[in-house]
Amino acid sequence: MKRVSAACIFQTLVFSQKPELGYSKEHALKYNRDEFERYKANLEYTKTRYQIDDTAEQEDGTLVVHVRKQYNDNSDVAEYFK
Repeated sequence: MKRVSAACIFQTLVFSQKPELGYSKEHALKYNRDEFERYKANLEYTKTRYQIDDTAEQEDGTLVVHVRKQYNDNSDVAEYFK
């Protein structure tokens, strides 16, 4: 029988706006940063363990974030968050 003893999700999230909306780079970047902050606040609210590995701003105002987060509450993820 197998069982999961630890699990973690590695994600690359892209926060961007549709080009046809015509946002300037500064406005798009501000909107994307705000959306990213709401995402983090939701993780905190749900008490999901997470770690931001990298955040990069692109020329068009897109925000690319690499994050690792806990898969579920039942598994120990300490080995993934060093």
